[in-house]
This record gives sequence, C-alpha cells and structure tokens, in this order.
Amino acid sequence: MLAGAPAAGLSRALGRVLALDPQPDCVVITGDLVDRGQPDEYMALRELVDHFPLPMHLVTGNHDDPASLLDEFGGTDFLGGVRQAHYAVDHSAFTIIVLNSKVPGSAGGRLGASQLKWLDGVLGRRPDVPAVVCLHHPPIPIGIPFLDGMGLEDGEALTEVIMRHSNVVRVLAGHVHRPVTAAYAGSTLAVAPSTYLQSGLALREGVPNYLPEPASLFLHLLVDTSWLTHTVPVSHAAAPIAGY
Repeated sequence: MLAGAPAAGLSRALGRVLALDPQPDCVVITGDLVDRGQPDEYMALRELVDHFPLPMHLVTGNHDDPASLLDEFGGTDFLGGVRQAHYAVDHSAFTIIVLNSKVPGSAGGRLGASQLKWLDGVLGRRPDVPAVVCLHHPPIPIGIPFLDGMGLEDGEALTEVIMRHSNVVRVLAGHVHRPVTAAYAGSTLAVAPSTYLQSGLALREGVPNYLPEPASLFLHLLVDTSWLTHTVPVSHAAAPIAGY
C-alpha cells in the first residue's frame, strides 16, 4: 500500500509545493499513484491528499487500476468531478486535460481513437486559452531502451492531434522516473521526475533499476507570454517544506 518511504516522499513533495511563493494554481500527479492498484492503496492515498489545500489532478499510470481509482476518487475534484479516468478541468487561465493511457495487463500505454477524438474536441473548445495535456506514458522515445519498449503505442496519433492546436503549451508525462524535456508537436514535452526513486540513466541496453537519486518536481510557470519549467529539488536539507 502507499506507505513508508513512497508515501513520505509524496508528502514531502506536496509540502514543498506549499512552501512556494506564490503557490501554484494546481498540482498534477502524472500516474503510478500507487504500486499494485489495490483498493486499500487508494484509500491510503486519499488519506494523504484529502486535506491538501490546492486543486489536485490525478492521472492513471500503468501501476494503477482505473476501476479501483474510480471507486475511491470518482466524482471528486481529484478526477475533475467525473467518473472516468480522462477528464478536463477549466481553470481561469488555462485548461488541464488528463488522458488515460492505461492498458490492462501491459506496462505500455495506449489512448485509443475514441479518447483522441475527445481530446481533439476539448482542445478546440477554448482555442485562445493555454492548454496542458497530461498523461502517464511519454508519446515519444526518451532514449532509455528499456522504458521506450513500454511507451505509448499510439504516440504518433496523439502528436497529430496536438499539432492541430496551437494553444497546447505543455504535454506532461510520468512513467520514466527521471526529468526529461523535449520539443514536441509544436509544444514542449515535460516528463516529471519521481518523488521517490529515480530510474538509472541506462542509455544502452539493460534494466535501469531504481536509484536513490535526489527527488524533485516540476513547476510550470507563465512569465509574460512565455511558459517556463523549473526543476524544484525536494529531497535535500535546504528544501523548505510546509505542512498541510
């Protein structure tokens, strides 16, 4: 279940978010919310995040079970007030769009034609408002062969949708357990680091394994008309951490 070091890492990261000045408009957790997708794990996650004071948007990862996730969080603001694992939330200055790339029984991901069509429609609904598209599996290879072997099957189809909409300012992903950024589909792909263990930088063959490298999070910031991404360290002695 979500306990011990992983839970402590997430709690520390959320406390680091609250210590930022000004505080962000919202927080996105890009998947692998728990380890085994069991109901008791989502109950433990709910206890950890329920009193967090900022809007939070949860993304389904390959370690998650959508049915159990919906049993615990469906209909709440954590899932955009709906009972499905893909949803959109309209903030005043931007739109958060969450996709579900989970494939049952597979570590890889897929969105499917129906979800891509839905995304196309949502992106066209507020064409003049910045949009942030969030999913677990990166839509392009990230240079670690082991992880690229379990990537997003229909990444090219997602790219085609994103390229039709100039208001997409970021595509956010997880899965890799390392901070990665790349130009993507006329926008920027930002793959978030882990709040617990990081993947080894295995650029040749082999399993990258999990390493106790420093944990961090991404802060996406609008300055004038430019969107910037800051890496915010978490697991070091000087990191200011707030309680909640």
